[in-house]
Amino acid sequence: MFGMNFFPEMPRPFNTQYRCYPVAMLPGSERSDVEAGGKIIMPPSALDQLTRLNIVYPMLFKLSNKKNQRTTHCGVLEFVADEGKIYIPYWMMQNLMLEEGGLVQVESATLPVATFSKFQPLSKDFLDLTNPKAVLEMRLRHFACLSKGDIVAINYNNKIYELNVLETKPAAAVSIIECDMNVEFEAPPGYVEPTVSRPQPMEEDEPELDISQMLPEDTGFQAFAGSGNRLDGKKKRTNSETEIQSRQLAEYTRGIPDHNFQVGNIRFIRAKKPKDKDDKEKEDLFQAFDELVLKRRKEQH
Repeated sequence: MFGMNFFPEMPRPFNTQYRCYPVAMLPGSERSDVEAGGKIIMPPSALDQLTRLNIVYPMLFKLSNKKNQRTTHCGVLEFVADEGKIYIPYWMMQNLMLEEGGLVQVESATLPVATFSKFQPLSKDFLDLTNPKAVLEMRLRHFACLSKGDIVAINYNNKIYELNVLETKPAAAVSIIECDMNVEFEAPPGYVEPTVSRPQPMEEDEPELDISQMLPEDTGFQAFAGSGNRLDGKKKRTNSETEIQSRQLAEYTRGIPDHNFQVGNIRFIRAKKPKDKDDKEKEDLFQAFDELVLKRRKEQH
């Protein structure tokens, strides 16, 4: 009864040093899924040690290069590496400034869940994607955590895009496993917003259109196009150039649109002026060859 432990055992930290190698040197087939993510491959002995230490899940680790005081954070994908070695993505080795076979310190870490992150693409090609935020969200599924100051590499359509992690909240290193994180983008270095040329507004006072300039040129023979002489000595103008031009202008003058037009109705516009009501009544009173007039004429004869 008194031998029972009423206090849970506190998890002890995992702290081990390994030789670091890129994923390309991992024996077996090519592991592109490891290279395009943020997780590492550790030896089986690390799993045995982690289970005895009661490590909190998910397993997150802090990688440190003691020579230049460079750190980053990652998750673990598998425990199939050779003893004394770990295999990490190449972009992670660049952040730690490690060479092949360099020593790296691996420590267990507990990170808060991310709520915000800000990225800066190192090339404007990433912004040319149809939906860069959706692409980033899809590729971050292969990551376990983010560290401020890291330059992560994502693979999309057989092309590598590098992004600088400018900011993370609520801490400088956060876990992105099953989280609701807001993402923002900073313009790439040296990026200039494209200038959109706006159409210039048209001038209000436009010159009137000269219809005479739009008339087709007369070709061929034109009968009576000149001016003639009368026998009495007076000049009489016939079909002069101005008369022909005025007639052509009348033909080419634009008409007034009928705003009351309805589909299916055809209106015939007469040149004759419609009669007034008074004129119509006078016309109705007059009757040609009235019977009374005819009778009087017969009586006179």
